[in-house]
Amino acid sequence: MSSHAEEEGEFCPVIDSVEQIGSQWRLIVLHDLQDGEKRFNELKRSTGASSRTLSRVLEDLRETGFVERRVETESPIATYYELTEKGFSLCPVFDEIVAWADEWL
Repeated sequence: MSSHAEEEGEFCPVIDSVEQIGSQWRLIVLHDLQDGEKRFNELKRSTGASSRTLSRVLEDLRETGFVERRVETESPIATYYELTEKGFSLCPVFDEIVAWADEWL
C-alpha cells in the first residue's frame, strides 16, 4: 500500500522529475542538445522557440544543472550551450520515451 504522501505526489520521484524537466520547451531543448553543443541562434532555429522563450528555458535549465553556457569573447562574440553530465544522463530516458511512443502512439 502506498502512503498518503505518495498519493498526494509529495514524495513521488516521478512527479519531482517531471517538474524539473517537464515543460514542453525544456524537453525540446534538452532533446535538441543531445547532438552536442549549439549556439543560441542554432537552438532557436532547430527548436522553433522565440528568443524570449529560449532565453527563459536555457536559464531554467542552467539553474537546475542540466545545461551549461560557454561564451566565446573573440569577435564575433558567441554563446554556446551544451548538456552537463546531469543533462546527458537523460539521453537513455529520451530513448525509452521514443521507443514507448513508437509502440503506443
